[in-house]
Amino acid sequence: MVLTKRIIPCLDLKDGRVVKGTHFVGLQDAGDPVELARRYNEQGADEVVFLDITATREDRGTIIDVVQRAADQLFLPLTVGGGIRSIEDMKQILRAGADKVSINSSAVKDPDLITKGAGRFGTQCIVVAIDVRRNYDMAPGRTPITLADGRECWYEVVTHGGSRPTGLDAVKWAMEAEERGAGEILLTSMETDGTREGFDIPITRAVSESVGIPVVASGGVGSLEHFYKGFTEGKADACLAASVFHYGEFTVRQVKEYLAERGIPVRL
Repeated sequence: MVLTKRIIPCLDLKDGRVVKGTHFVGLQDAGDPVELARRYNEQGADEVVFLDITATREDRGTIIDVVQRAADQLFLPLTVGGGIRSIEDMKQILRAGADKVSINSSAVKDPDLITKGAGRFGTQCIVVAIDVRRNYDMAPGRTPITLADGRECWYEVVTHGGSRPTGLDAVKWAMEAEERGAGEILLTSMETDGTREGFDIPITRAVSESVGIPVVASGGVGSLEHFYKGFTEGKADACLAASVFHYGEFTVRQVKEYLAERGIPVRL
């Protein structure tokens, strides 16, 4: 059986509202994540990611409420990330109806969180999100990656929106996350994020070839071809995008039809 490749819209939420502009016609409330997710559901999205970028920890109640409403109204898998720092946080989000939780800097800080979360809720619920940046200062023990222009670098795991380097090698960290029980890697390259010039293929391919769990490519989509390259050259199992969907440049269905015409197995 051929596993289909997934297309995943991502919604950034702040205080329970969608941050990035949305250009859907006839939305009652463009800031309501549940209504937007429903549109994506209708377009054939395979999953939706809610990323809670609320700066402070103050009240988890808002995101819990959003997740509950989404779970009640939608029939597609929901991943929730942002501010999840403990087993208790995971429990609250999953109990509210999310299918998976995504952990990022909290896993870097305490890798045991992956192990404990997988042990408690199962690997299928644990997504480890990894944000990376190129580092040209090669050193022993780093995974060398050759870029399209022939230069060599390694990719460093960064946190806090890319502002804080961790010293961790991205490929090795992905492998450790898998060993500890992560069921999926959500890989975002800060080199391409927001550029609309396509995914960062070298690191996407390197991570995809190094782990046995699904890798979701993220950061940089600007065209239909970028999705295709994410799957063919990047070897990703899923592609995530935000702005191209929110601004209505193309629908999830258009992306899938484009891919299907080019021989990529997708659920239409």
